[in-house]
Amino acid sequence: MFLNSHTYHSLRYGTLSVEELVKQAVDSGAKELVLTDINTVTAIYDFKKECEKFNIKPIVGVEIRKENQLLYITIAKDETGIAEINRLLTNHNCDGAELPQVSPDFQKVFVIYPLQNIPEVLKENEFIGIRSEELNLLIRPEWKQFLDKMVVLHPITFKTKKEFNLHRILRAIDLNTLISKLSESDCCSSKEVFESVETILEKFKRYPKMIQNTQHILDTCEFNFDFKTSKNKIYFTENKESDDLLLRKLAYQGLEKRYPERTQIAIDRIEKELKVVTEMNFAGYFLITLDIVQYSMSRGFLHVGRGSGANSIVSYCLGITEICPIELNLYFERFLNVRRRNPPDFDIDWSWRERDEILKYIFERYGKEHVAFCGTNVEFKYRSIFREVGKAFGLPKEELDVLAKNPMATHDDNKVVKLVQKYGMLLEKFPNQRSMHSCGIIISQEPITNYTALEMPPKGFPIVQFDMNVAEDIGFEKFDILSQRGLGTIKDTLDLVKKNQGVEIDIHNTTIFKNDKNCNDYLSIGKTIGCFYIESPAMRGLLRRLKCEDYKTLVAASSIIRPGVAKSGMMKEYIFRHNNPTKFEYFHDVFKEQLGETYGIMVYQEDVIKIALHFGGVSADDGDVLRRAMSGKSRSIEKLQEVRDHFFESCARQGHPEQLSKEVYRQIESFAGYSFCKAHSASYAVESYQSLYLKVYYPIEFMVSAINNGGGFYRTEVYVHECRMGGGKIHNPCVNKSLFETTVYGEDVFLGLMHIEKLDSKLVHFIPNEREENGDYTSLENFIKRVPVGIETLQTLIFVGAFRFTGKPKNELLIEARLLMIHFKPEYRLPTFFETPVQEYQLPVLKRNRFEDAFDEIEILGFSVSCSPFDLLQTKYRSIIMARHLPQHHKRQVRMLAYLISRKHVPTKKGTMFFGTWIDEEGNFFDTAHFPDNLQKYPFQGGGCYLLLGMVEVDFHFPTITIFKMAKMPFIPDPRYAEDQEKSYEVHKKINEDVSMTTRNPYPQEHEIGLPRNKMVVEK
Repeated sequence: MFLNSHTYHSLRYGTLSVEELVKQAVDSGAKELVLTDINTVTAIYDFKKECEKFNIKPIVGVEIRKENQLLYITIAKDETGIAEINRLLTNHNCDGAELPQVSPDFQKVFVIYPLQNIPEVLKENEFIGIRSEELNLLIRPEWKQFLDKMVVLHPITFKTKKEFNLHRILRAIDLNTLISKLSESDCCSSKEVFESVETILEKFKRYPKMIQNTQHILDTCEFNFDFKTSKNKIYFTENKESDDLLLRKLAYQGLEKRYPERTQIAIDRIEKELKVVTEMNFAGYFLITLDIVQYSMSRGFLHVGRGSGANSIVSYCLGITEICPIELNLYFERFLNVRRRNPPDFDIDWSWRERDEILKYIFERYGKEHVAFCGTNVEFKYRSIFREVGKAFGLPKEELDVLAKNPMATHDDNKVVKLVQKYGMLLEKFPNQRSMHSCGIIISQEPITNYTALEMPPKGFPIVQFDMNVAEDIGFEKFDILSQRGLGTIKDTLDLVKKNQGVEIDIHNTTIFKNDKNCNDYLSIGKTIGCFYIESPAMRGLLRRLKCEDYKTLVAASSIIRPGVAKSGMMKEYIFRHNNPTKFEYFHDVFKEQLGETYGIMVYQEDVIKIALHFGGVSADDGDVLRRAMSGKSRSIEKLQEVRDHFFESCARQGHPEQLSKEVYRQIESFAGYSFCKAHSASYAVESYQSLYLKVYYPIEFMVSAINNGGGFYRTEVYVHECRMGGGKIHNPCVNKSLFETTVYGEDVFLGLMHIEKLDSKLVHFIPNEREENGDYTSLENFIKRVPVGIETLQTLIFVGAFRFTGKPKNELLIEARLLMIHFKPEYRLPTFFETPVQEYQLPVLKRNRFEDAFDEIEILGFSVSCSPFDLLQTKYRSIIMARHLPQHHKRQVRMLAYLISRKHVPTKKGTMFFGTWIDEEGNFFDTAHFPDNLQKYPFQGGGCYLLLGMVEVDFHFPTITIFKMAKMPFIPDPRYAEDQEKSYEVHKKINEDVSMTTRNPYPQEHEIGLPRNKMVVEK
């Protein structure tokens, strides 16, 4: 009897999860249930699975609403009907078509109209829904002609009175109004809760035809769906046989290039993989991925194939990935195996500049009817909950900010705030809006609207109405089309080196990079600023602790720094064993046999599977459950608990000591908190080497490219500093030398016009374009005649030094600019045949303090170019100990003057501690640790220079200073405002620092884990 049910996927309307909805239906005695969320089919597949658990017949449809008006309810007779409904919604969402007031001519859909929107003529498949509270209206004569076309309408939206209030809050949020201002029509009826089927039938017993019609719909409709078969585009060519032949041909062609010696190991590996790919019908999936990659290569784009797809030698031979799985003994079964219940996916990165062109190609090549992004549900989060719910209750913005930014324990203890907290917490995990998955694309065999309606987010690419987990459940293998700035940096460096030095670099010849001594020397000392994935303070510290000098160590480092491995204490243990290979024993012979390369430590996701299978003795199916949990794709806590139970039972049967089994499972469990498969780490390591090679041999071009690609972990100033350290001569923006982006001429680096704050983006492009078209600017007056610029912008350009080519001081240029702009008229910018002579002005000579330029630069660029931050200090004190001396000062107290680069907040039981990164007067980086009790006395006070006093602790080659005292050192007053005390320190506030935060606790120390380093055996 329930033809109109909502879940919370009826965004900002329903309050029930799919599980709650079905459970309530079971309790009410329903044998069938119709899910009709508002304008969406998001939940239909989860709904079907949930109904089948309880032997309830699932039926699906959609409630069609236009703004706040219910037009009609659609109920699909079968999958064809679902597709019809999906196309109606897609035309509206993606093409802007109006939702029709009267339903279109559906072939396989029942339509139910509310009393408020009945068409003049009802089609055979159309009915009128009558609520129990509307039955009294039927005594009117105008309704008699429709009695045979009526059905029972008992909508479901919430569960309890408390949830009805929550519904009203959701409606207020959706309508951006106060709860008190909601009208009756803005909300659902207070009766939209489950009642027993018997109660409903009793209410409608005087209208047996109505009950009969309702049952007819329930009996006629069904939702059959095959979750097991692939829904992706099946064949790249015409059929399976030609796909298999083509993949084999291309794989062996690639084998000739990758392995010219045609080793038997490589051939056997290819044959093994092709057998599995053919058996599982994935040849088309490989070929489509290759097609996308080949288009990318034809356009000269760089890509990185990563993730578990890099475990495949077929992928390597095709050129999808750059990782040799034989070299690293990669585990193909991590990517694809006959036992695997869910489809694999390729993760492929492109430059952030080129990704949109790749997406455009995919949509055009495979057709917009067959391509869409995965959707994702953006849930209500803590801050959004308190802002949205508080606003619905009428709280002012200032109070909303306090509620959103502070823990509940600190909130005011008043009635309204208590209500906001009470209902706000009910919204946790509720979907708030649908958005686009960052990278997952679906390419379907049948039109994608057979499975879902599409939506069009602001990005401009259509999305399906379900997330990646549902996509996987129903048989879609997504293609992950990602973007990153690291590849943009590499590509731009290659172009700059070719342009400036005439050198073409084969960036794909990674063997050279991995075996280059200079690269490995840089790696071992963490000299990696600007390099993809290995530039953060934490990663540079890890590289130094490991004295990382080779590719395989870097591959391991890329994974052990991940939170899962690090949190378990295994990162620290790996560092110890790497530096002390004779001072430990393997837990068990299995660990030596399976994990000898990583000192018996589980570093990669594959290692977990190996240990679970070979040590724990669990089944291959349980191993796959662990894999899914580690990759963040597991949605079954119950299944994970089952695996845990099986693990301990199996360990006990094999006679393993209980203490050892517990320790091993503790390590296994930690991998659920973010970890990499080995192939993913290897892919990152290859790209790290590519960028490192460019940094070592072409430091200026590399750092310029890093600046132009938005840097990475640090602010622009840090990359400019590193460019200078690499030999670049840094110049302020210049109207005759600079482009939109930073550019380099030999060793001369001119900062891009894009770095000038408050400069209009159109003007930033216009200045170099005009210069390119009509030649250099010859004077300030010539510039004014050619460029549409106002006096404020002109002054900014003068202050930053963009007219220094004139040879005139800034003071003189400012006066000249004002004189010229007084008499200048925009129409004079029209081109003329004869250039009038530049008017010369006799102006008084004005003296400038030598540091005025530095303060101009800080104000406009955010950092000083013409001098070092240390030059601006009031103190003449300079350090004796420098960063390069620290490894020789273990357990010694040092005093250093340093410029703050970044600090990271880490919570502890005693309060927040910080890790700082600094540069010394020689420009070299070093790190500090600041504990909570110390920070209370000596806190950070923003960007700038500090005098530091602390104890050096050298941890496996990596020095850190534990700070005892710290004081920010004052800069000189701004000489531009020598007569104005208030303004003389104003620009100092613009001196920046990079601040990062984490919610994780500090990684545990050795004594906190009690990790055994001796072999553990059964006591006899």
